[in-house]
Amino acid sequence: MLETSARLLRLLSLLQAHREWSGADLADRLDVTPRTVRRDVDRLRELGYPVHATPGTGGGYRLGAGAELPPLLLDDEEAVAVAVGLRAAAGQGVEGIGESSVRALAKLEQVLPGRLRRRVGALNAFTVPLLRTPDERVDPEVLTELAHACRDGERFRFAYRDHGGSTTRRSVEPHRLVCTERRWYLVAWDLDRADWRTFRVDRIEPTPPHGPRFPPREPPAADLAAYVAKGVSSRAYTTEGTVRLLVPLAEAAGVVGPLHGVLEAEGDGTCLLRSGAHGLDVLLIHVAMLGFDFEVVEPPELTGQVRELRDRLSRALDRADGVSIV
Repeated sequence: MLETSARLLRLLSLLQAHREWSGADLADRLDVTPRTVRRDVDRLRELGYPVHATPGTGGGYRLGAGAELPPLLLDDEEAVAVAVGLRAAAGQGVEGIGESSVRALAKLEQVLPGRLRRRVGALNAFTVPLLRTPDERVDPEVLTELAHACRDGERFRFAYRDHGGSTTRRSVEPHRLVCTERRWYLVAWDLDRADWRTFRVDRIEPTPPHGPRFPPREPPAADLAAYVAKGVSSRAYTTEGTVRLLVPLAEAAGVVGPLHGVLEAEGDGTCLLRSGAHGLDVLLIHVAMLGFDFEVVEPPELTGQVRELRDRLSRALDRADGVSIV
């Protein structure tokens, strides 16, 4: 059994890691009785931690928000990860996050033990970021509000601006936030359309109040990153196509990002790329610029575009070589 001080730290860590615990689960994790858990919760409250309790068979304990942010418990690896992440986050993807990241980083580095400060310093000094500036910045308050709704299982209401500038009112059951190098997306069940939808977070304007709570649904895919990638790289366009890249999947993945298309393993030396564009000609140029040999799988019309482009390029080469074209 853990000593009291160590047990309190362990209890606090558990409360920070999970939204709500039953008394029995906490007692089992700490190897103590439920009565000891109640006493330890009272001690945390005396120390200023806002631990809320819900009575009844479905009740439990959760760490609430207080007037002041209580200390967080981080192990060595978590502290290094947070420090490096804060430095990398400055100016990347979330509006206003740069200054906040710098302030938080300054506070964290001030209390880091010397051994961890040296590790963070080495990583920062010998790492050169090569990050792309996002197309649209996301309001951090909107991002936080969405994250809470996903975590708490609460319906979310918002005004959504589509790519044409039109605004519609949406009521959804939010499931997960998915971020790419350039954008944030919300995967949610659209109540009015009775189907799963993907929304760009920078186009979302919350219209509270939110709620009520809802039971979780089976997600639209096990791999939500691939699901969103397919949606934004294929389904969002009027034209879709599939080509076989004559290179291994690992090599193609180094060039094809999630916004460019969805890769699928096929053989040892080939893979499939499913992508979309506003026309077959644009899709062909996109594939050709990847720098890989390829074969058209579908649609058949894309093969015609390849022949047309081949002939046009051949005529351009003939003109460059001074060959008369009849």
